[in-house]
Amino acid sequence: MSNSGIGFIGLGQMGLGMANNLGQVARPFYAYDALSEATKRLEGDDVIIASSVSNMAQNCHLIFLCLPSAKEVKEVIFGPDGIVDSALPNLSIIDTSTIDRTEAISIHNQLAGKGITYADCPISGLPFRATDGTLTLMFGGSRDLFDTTKQELDAMGEFIVYCGESGAGQMMKAVNNIIYNINIVALCEVLPLAVAGGLSTDALTKVVTTASSRSFAADHFIPRMLQRQFNNDFAMENAYKDILNIQRIAIETRALTPLVNAMTSSYQTAISAGLGSEPKSAIIKIYEQVLGTEFSNK
Repeated sequence: MSNSGIGFIGLGQMGLGMANNLGQVARPFYAYDALSEATKRLEGDDVIIASSVSNMAQNCHLIFLCLPSAKEVKEVIFGPDGIVDSALPNLSIIDTSTIDRTEAISIHNQLAGKGITYADCPISGLPFRATDGTLTLMFGGSRDLFDTTKQELDAMGEFIVYCGESGAGQMMKAVNNIIYNINIVALCEVLPLAVAGGLSTDALTKVVTTASSRSFAADHFIPRMLQRQFNNDFAMENAYKDILNIQRIAIETRALTPLVNAMTSSYQTAISAGLGSEPKSAIIKIYEQVLGTEFSNK
């Protein structure tokens, strides 16, 4: 049996665009999702829809994962009829899911004992960047695997960064997202205060999206805050794993993290208030309620 193919498992918001781009350079190319409806959105006539995870593992020497959490990653790899049960020799897995760094290291070590190479390679960027193939990919694992899969990685991202050994990709993703999260909480805290102090939302928007306080967080979320658009974005509770990652690293290194702690408190308050299913920008509602004001152009 030949395992010359390249596979992709997980065709959600991010995975679909990534798989479509990977399929342009990978031959033969296999795709799989637990929801059969997801495979209907794949582009190209050359895509082979795997009938199962096991079927993919029997036909591929390289498999990419893009799954919601460590639970799904472990089920796909170690579960009944999972990758481990059917993998042929010299299989490599590149996991673009965002999971805990310690779990990524544990999966790497377990698979190494079975002759399977595992790398954590979380991604950063919105779904349109997944579609455009302009994501940032943060690779943690074997340098040899990174070098030999550069063509496939380049098909999915514009910025491909080798971060170090196993777990380094997840650590880099957590660092990036924590800085981003701090920016978001700063906006949520200060913008309602500015409105309460008499500044117009129009003037605030012009300055905060052009002056020295400008950030990706401001560019992305301020228009949505103004329209009171608190849906169609990544749920706050699903992003909390980045905070847990950083907290564990801070404990290991005995770091001082007052800003991270303050940001975490805002997230916890918002989630406790029932806003966990809404995007991070919904944290602004907590601060608006205290001041009796609203950052809105409605």
